[in-house]
Amino acid sequence: MLLAYSSYSYSDLTFETSPNAASAGYNWVMTNILPQYTGLVVNGMVYQYSTVKEVADDMVVTVQNENALGSGYIFRSVDDWSGLPGNRIKRVVPIPAILGSAFGDGSISWTGKGNVVNASVVYSYQYDLCFDPQSDPSCPDYVKPIPELPVIVVVDPLQDEFVRMELEKKAALEEEEEADAKARLKKKERKEKKRLEVLLGSINGTLLAAQAQAQSDLLLAMNAGIEVYYTSIPGGRYDETISYADTQLPPNVNARRVSFAQQLLHEKMVESQYSDLISQP
Repeated sequence: MLLAYSSYSYSDLTFETSPNAASAGYNWVMTNILPQYTGLVVNGMVYQYSTVKEVADDMVVTVQNENALGSGYIFRSVDDWSGLPGNRIKRVVPIPAILGSAFGDGSISWTGKGNVVNASVVYSYQYDLCFDPQSDPSCPDYVKPIPELPVIVVVDPLQDEFVRMELEKKAALEEEEEADAKARLKKKERKEKKRLEVLLGSINGTLLAAQAQAQSDLLLAMNAGIEVYYTSIPGGRYDETISYADTQLPPNVNARRVSFAQQLLHEKMVESQYSDLISQP
């Protein structure tokens, strides 16, 4: 008989019986009586008690469980003791495999004259520890769960007030440095331009002085013979006796060569100064 053993296993199912639900009183909470295994079903119940009453007195005893999943009762058994002497009763009640989660609070109650003593209510149930394979890694169909990956919160650094202020400060500093670099470059260009102007002015002055000296020397050379001519004639008045035909002086080739050479030198020096300025870093 099933109730002869506290528990035994058949295949993957485990069969067990509960402790006496009425040991602490005639009202009990089923979550304290049945283990909370997933898929556990109640397949039987045995209750017994004794009545203390007179034969002529009416008395009705009810053993029941509320329906935890709805209204009414999931189990109810009524014993009518009216016109019967007090005695002890034991009933084995088969239950068609009802989920244990459907069994609500249980109780033994009675109406009429009399009393109920020495009550015992025991449930038989069965469960499969691997009903939910994920409940135990040793279950055949157990699947190792995928670990939950941490949620990565992507923060836009540009949304951070401190970072934004630092970026703005850096940008302002770079603009200021760029402006200073441009100012230094312009100042350097102005200095180079001024230095070049001074240099070119000095070169031009030197060239003009050389040209003036060359022209002066040329005039002295041209006037040298005339000066001798005039100084060799004694003073007084002389009537012109020789007439010369009008002629044009031949071009002074030497003076032209000197002037051309000076111009070439001037242009080379100017070009050299600009080349040095451009090649500087």
